[in-house]
Amino acid sequence: MTLKRIGSPNLPNINHGFYTRLGGASSGIFSGLNCGIGSSDQREIVEINRARVAEDMGGNTSNLIALHQFHSAQVVTVDDTFADRPHADGVVSNRKGDILTILTADCQPVLFHDPDADVIGACHAGWKGALAGVIGATVEAMIALGAKRENINAAIGPCISQSAYEVGAEFRDQFVSHDPTFETFFIEGAQKEKFQFDLPAFGLRTLRNERIKRAHWIHECTYSNEEYYYSYRRTTHRGEADYGRLISCITL
Repeated sequence: MTLKRIGSPNLPNINHGFYTRLGGASSGIFSGLNCGIGSSDQREIVEINRARVAEDMGGNTSNLIALHQFHSAQVVTVDDTFADRPHADGVVSNRKGDILTILTADCQPVLFHDPDADVIGACHAGWKGALAGVIGATVEAMIALGAKRENINAAIGPCISQSAYEVGAEFRDQFVSHDPTFETFFIEGAQKEKFQFDLPAFGLRTLRNERIKRAHWIHECTYSNEEYYYSYRRTTHRGEADYGRLISCITL
């Protein structure tokens, strides 16, 4: 089975993709294109998957720029001193050949491009990182490389949708205490004191607040489409031991 990546019309003329789980070498609960170095999948199988992605993106594994993600607002810039897998959740570059990668399994992968300045960015924006400001920090890091807000295009890839994202009152309170207007991203759930959180809408609102004019979500839910996507929450509901990680990439 060949790899399948989904592109965004919001990122024209730039090599990028939100990869599904199709076309990978992993088996069992990881069946498919598991690119999670930190998962309990066999390391050599994960490396085969990563090599397939690198080739599909027009490079090799040495071009893959990977992060040790930890739900933060930390963003790094790729340069000659860049060390492999720094602790960060966002990365930017203006170097041709760098393939910026983000791993997710329900969280938002966000890809950025300023076509005039030839600057790219990528970030991992789960609820913690998004609330902490990783999206804005990625935009600022791109600007430091010469990008301009008005020229930046952004796309949010496959992530968990509101219908599948049930949370408790304490979760909602964290957002509302941060900003009362964030209440609009929650609707009442089927159970008492439960709410449904709209993560991609929150991401899009954040991008608008950063004055990014061209931004959209590709409307793909990781939880509801098991054939295409891994999902941390689906795995948790089933009581499975681990889960695969999807990879999203962008390169100049």
